[in-house]
Amino acid sequence: MRLRNVKNKEDILDNCPYLIKNPESYKGKWSTLFDNNNPIYIEIGMGKGKFILENAINNPNINYIGIERFDSVIAKAIKKIDEGLPNLKLIRMNALDIDKIFSKEIDLIYLNFSDPWPKKRWYHRRLTSPIFLKKYELLFKNVKRIEMKTDNESLFIYSLETLSSDNYHLSDISFDYHQTHKDIIMSEYEMRFKTEGKNIYHLFAEKK
Repeated sequence: MRLRNVKNKEDILDNCPYLIKNPESYKGKWSTLFDNNNPIYIEIGMGKGKFILENAINNPNINYIGIERFDSVIAKAIKKIDEGLPNLKLIRMNALDIDKIFSKEIDLIYLNFSDPWPKKRWYHRRLTSPIFLKKYELLFKNVKRIEMKTDNESLFIYSLETLSSDNYHLSDISFDYHQTHKDIIMSEYEMRFKTEGKNIYHLFAEKK
């Protein structure tokens, strides 16, 4: 993926009140940063932020944290925020470090159109690989819940297998999500793929 540079991205990042510069400091105590005990939902790989921003606007009683690795991408997300949202925070980080940031405090993980890492030798980088599922175990407060959407059939089937092997109960499995679900909040990628007529794959995974 070729990333376009964003003019003044350093200033955008430095002056954003939503971007948490020292996320490790809040491990195990993110509720104190939000100043409430509302559920915390995180999106790993939030892209340009449309999905998590609209969710935060529509659900003020849920706290949202968007995670993105690339400076230019998160800067584009920040530019879309034009109103006060006390239930939204952003983190710039590599997902591999996710267990350094959270501990027994997350209620739901969103995985929206993650990099499919198509070559077999790269499967361990997939966000539903056993490596990441093991890390997620440390994040959840109680019930473990993961919601995933992708346009990549191979990644989807792989995820069905890895989540099942890790004793997650799978539901709302769809190989053409938009046929049965209308008026949903979509990410930028999802809107593009829908316009292109691509199938969207979806699953909800839960483990108690």
